[in-house]
Amino acid sequence: MANSMARSFLQVAATEEVATPLRVVQIEGLVVLKIIKHCKEFSPALVTGQLLGLDVGSVLEVTNCFPFPIQEEDEEIEADGANYQLDMMRCLREVNVDNNTVGWYQSTLLGCFQTVELIETFMNYQENIRRCVCIIYDPSRSNQGALALKALKLSDSFMDLYRNNNFTGEKLREKNLSWVDIFEEIPIKVSNSALVSAFMTELEADTPVTQCDYDRLRLSSGPFLARNVEFLIECMDDLSAEQQKFQYYYRNLTRQQAQQQAWLQKRRDENKARKAAGEEPLPEEDPTNPIFKPIPEPSRLESFLVTNRIANYCNQINGVSGQSFNRLYLMKALHDN
Repeated sequence: MANSMARSFLQVAATEEVATPLRVVQIEGLVVLKIIKHCKEFSPALVTGQLLGLDVGSVLEVTNCFPFPIQEEDEEIEADGANYQLDMMRCLREVNVDNNTVGWYQSTLLGCFQTVELIETFMNYQENIRRCVCIIYDPSRSNQGALALKALKLSDSFMDLYRNNNFTGEKLREKNLSWVDIFEEIPIKVSNSALVSAFMTELEADTPVTQCDYDRLRLSSGPFLARNVEFLIECMDDLSAEQQKFQYYYRNLTRQQAQQQAWLQKRRDENKARKAAGEEPLPEEDPTNPIFKPIPEPSRLESFLVTNRIANYCNQINGVSGQSFNRLYLMKALHDN
């Protein structure tokens, strides 16, 4: 009886644990500074690092992080990288620091992070960690006066399709999945201990002005907008190439259906003649015939990712352009006065 009660209690606890959605990612201020420092030092090269912390209910607490060394793709080097992670986590455990992996962080260039590699990394983490996040930091966007930091996870419906590797139009309509449903952005909350907050209050000047405040007044946004437009044009070309794949598929499908109808009509006419002659009719389906072999539908995953990147570039262009116009109007008013 005790075993049955314990088993039922664990089942209820597991059900509650699964039912609790992730609502916020709480990051220590020191972790945010570490991520920014690592990404800016190696910009424009892309870097990654490990996130450590605790998974508490609907809050994922990120209390520490450490960077991954920049390496080339090689089996021996990848093994060294895995050993490096284990050694770092072992050292952190020895000094009584949180060493539970809750995800990873990575830098990006102009928000171009929607790739198949990111999805594969998420799936690899999901094998061992039920809920993990990826912190994305964009140094180029932060130079425009905004903290470009976001926490992402894959949606459950998308992960189910990715495990089955089935991104046909029928499955997407069945799951009601569109390109906006691939990634879920989790709100970020930056927290500091009471001692850190008190220390920062003592350091704060009477009229604090930070570098970020000066960046917001920078009038030159042309290079940033130009690079966004360049990447946007490249993405439009990629999307056009994906659409051509689907057009080619539908042309072949239409041609195959026409051939099938012609073959079936010919077989029906032949069966009428055989029936009139008193012979057995031939089957109307012939799986060995090449025209009845189904044509595989191309995956829509890449077109969804390209559409995500296009939406990201458009949002960045829209946001920076609006801020630039506001600054220009402000400077014009100051000049007139």
